[in-house]
Amino acid sequence: MVDYGRGAHTVFEIHLHLVWITKYRRPALSGEVATRVRDLIRDICAQQEVNIMKGHVAKDHVHLFVSIPPQVTISRLLQW
Repeated sequence: MVDYGRGAHTVFEIHLHLVWITKYRRPALSGEVATRVRDLIRDICAQQEVNIMKGHVAKDHVHLFVSIPPQVTISRLLQW
């Protein structure tokens, strides 16, 4: 069964697949940098009530599959 989010007057299910890449696909996300990126993403998503369904930090890109509430806009989430 699908688990829909609920607001005062809404029922929603918003899923996003987000991908960030490093400039020129350089392998910059490894070691402590990758750990720090992962921790920052988790903290920001927790503050904004964004549910991370899947995520992966590779050496040259980051994949996130998230579920967001309607009050969080995509552009604002990416800014944070």
